[in-house]
Amino acid sequence: MYIRRAKETDMPGINNLLRQVLMVHHNGRPDLFKANAKKYTDEQLAELIKDDTKPIFVCVDEEETVLGYAFCVWQQHINNEILTDIKTLYIDDLCVDETRRGQHIGKSLYEYVLAYAKENKFYNVTLNVWSLNESAMKFYEACGLVPQKVGMEHIL
Repeated sequence: MYIRRAKETDMPGINNLLRQVLMVHHNGRPDLFKANAKKYTDEQLAELIKDDTKPIFVCVDEEETVLGYAFCVWQQHINNEILTDIKTLYIDDLCVDETRRGQHIGKSLYEYVLAYAKENKFYNVTLNVWSLNESAMKFYEACGLVPQKVGMEHIL
């Protein structure tokens, strides 16, 4: 298996993983996440795949089956009144196929993203994780990530 930039031919595999992520969130918070919804249309996903400021990396096997992905977004706040203009690589989504977990695919994807960020002179790598997803939180902590900020809510 190896990691590379996503191609349009990866879209069926990516869509399958996007559904898996959605269901983790829906099962944990059905008040917030719809079941059987789609995060991106095929047209939107095809555009993202082409966007160099929003790279999608996929881990594939020898048959080019998508085993996992990392959606990333370049972020920078130039001339912001309060924030410095550091370059941040934000991981919008990272998923490993539920049938392939425990094979270090997620760790490999994360390390690939770190190497990409270092090569492109980013200051940091950030991500958000829903507190309902305890296994993801443990995974990210094991990768060395620490909380940067915490989102809180009060349901009325």
